[in-house]
Amino acid sequence: MRRRNSRRQFMKNVTVAGVGAYVGHGLVNPDRVLSANEELNVACIGVGGKGGSDSSNASQFGNVVAICDVDRNTLESKGKSDKFTNAEKFTDYRELLEKHGSKIDLCTVSTPDHMHAPATLAAMRLGIGCYTQKPLTRTIYEARLLATVAAEKKVCTQMGNQGTALDSSREAIAQIKSGVLGTLKEVFAWSNRPVWAQGPDRRMTMQKFAAQAKMDDLENAPKIIDKKKEEIAKALERVDWKNWIGVAPNREFWPGIYHTFQWRGWWDFGSGALGDMACHQLTVPFASCGLRDPISVQAKSTGHDFDSFPASAVIKFEFPETSERPAIPFWWYDRKGNKPPMEVFEKHGITKVSDSGVMIVGEKGTFYSSDDYCGVYELKGVGKVKTDYEKAENKGNNDLNNMYELFRAKRANDPKIAKSNFVDRAGPLTETILLGNLAVWAAATGGEKGAMGEWGEKVEWDAKNLKVTNLASLKTPHVADLIKPKYPEGYRLD
Repeated sequence: MRRRNSRRQFMKNVTVAGVGAYVGHGLVNPDRVLSANEELNVACIGVGGKGGSDSSNASQFGNVVAICDVDRNTLESKGKSDKFTNAEKFTDYRELLEKHGSKIDLCTVSTPDHMHAPATLAAMRLGIGCYTQKPLTRTIYEARLLATVAAEKKVCTQMGNQGTALDSSREAIAQIKSGVLGTLKEVFAWSNRPVWAQGPDRRMTMQKFAAQAKMDDLENAPKIIDKKKEEIAKALERVDWKNWIGVAPNREFWPGIYHTFQWRGWWDFGSGALGDMACHQLTVPFASCGLRDPISVQAKSTGHDFDSFPASAVIKFEFPETSERPAIPFWWYDRKGNKPPMEVFEKHGITKVSDSGVMIVGEKGTFYSSDDYCGVYELKGVGKVKTDYEKAENKGNNDLNNMYELFRAKRANDPKIAKSNFVDRAGPLTETILLGNLAVWAAATGGEKGAMGEWGEKVEWDAKNLKVTNLASLKTPHVADLIKPKYPEGYRLD
């Protein structure tokens, strides 16, 4: 009983009063002086999928104290692997932080998108630095808040867009910022994602399944339905579905349709192909072309039902003039084969186009990358110039390099060592990208037989105040709901 009451009091404080109540009790982890050989203590929230490599990478540079995953099979498997055998296991990250928060230095967060912000905020408010997967958050407001809290708490942070730690992408940023392309005119990015299911009418419920079973095989329908119920019950013995849902609206568990991978295509849990890949692909354009604070977005799509993302979309972002460049558009295309028109490439001397890539058009020349991370690129019409840029410390690959940069930052107590920190890069980049999903939401009507529809309503944006300035005139409902979520009791946003 004492344990339960203690946990209840902890939850009440972290969700209502905030971190201040814990300073006097030693539960906040202030900057501590590390000896040269002392290991940093690490907690890992989400250890399956990308979390598998994130946690393994973190274990190369720190001592893993605790791990958390809502899937007990994943959790137990990770707990048996090298460097994780002494880590305590949890299915609720809040319990992990309650017990170990005072001794954790860094935390990895590799959950579905909708739980990035809740877990990261809870950790940072306890003074813990975070490595959080891309996109940093599911909604725009959460991205702004994570950057704000990171700055306030002075914690070291890094987003998991590992292309940031590629020397080639850093060189590309330096090349473009040097002015080698001349006056910037336009930016394009296209992706072969989604490689997961997206499109209308994907949700499966027992009622829907039962109706279909009776239609297909009336005589055996009861047996078919009972078998499915047994399958669901068995799966739920190993999945903590309540904690998987977390801050999202509750819905019925269905094997394979959300957990473990298909969540990416649902509005409540993921951020679609744009959220998944643009944080990678826009690393170079964002940093070199000043792609902050767009003033409008507009999209067209193959159609969606406000529950699952469309199978494919095209988005146009408009960026205002800055002191360094004129106003420019950025075009996004997703789904394999959905790219800018071929003539757009041919006039810049590009005749073979990759399935995913980036192109930045300038008055004098063009940057073209056939790589998701802009790790491979060429300049068309101009040659490289001599530039200076900070190379990543090589630990074997860009994924490890990106993780190690956070550990370096923590040891030096200098958040800026991590190039994709929440304040300077990850927060603003995620804000820019996620605005595109407001336009996709407003482009729900597709064409016939899965074809691309007409352009949807244009969303006009006040980036400083995170507001849709033409909201009153939009006919599409609930556009503003994608800006700032509402967390249920037990979780703290503001």
